[in-house]
Amino acid sequence: MNPEFDTIVIATDGSESVRRAVSVALDLADRFDATVHALYVVDESEVASSPEQVREEMRDALDESGAAALETVADATDRPVTTAVREGRPATVIREYAVDHDADMVAMGTRGRHGENRFLIGSVAERVVRTCPVPVLTVRQLDESERDGADGVGDAATA
Repeated sequence: MNPEFDTIVIATDGSESVRRAVSVALDLADRFDATVHALYVVDESEVASSPEQVREEMRDALDESGAAALETVADATDRPVTTAVREGRPATVIREYAVDHDADMVAMGTRGRHGENRFLIGSVAERVVRTCPVPVLTVRQLDESERDGADGVGDAATA
């Protein structure tokens, strides 16, 4: 059975570790001529936990980070990319977005901005893998020793 990937959602937080996931996902989109959605989620807990007097500034800064992260995805391909910034719990929003847009796959890095806090896989990626009803491709960031000559494309099996 050959998989059909007509719609791919790339979940990005703009971190260094997601770049390889973006590259692999865009390669798959090219191979399957898939529609690409790039999604950035403003973590509502980050905004809610900030002091009340700076919440608007925090939300604005996170929105700007999101716009930059989405622009990075769009700039990495000649394909049209539908971009979206949403606010909420990241794993929940990613899952709901994938379902709402009839995605065939979600692609994301295994570690995000808070990657140092998790041992094997980031907490958001772990929750998406466990709860998302569509296939989830997680791509780990390469260590320095693995990066020489690796562009992330063509080696997803080792991801």
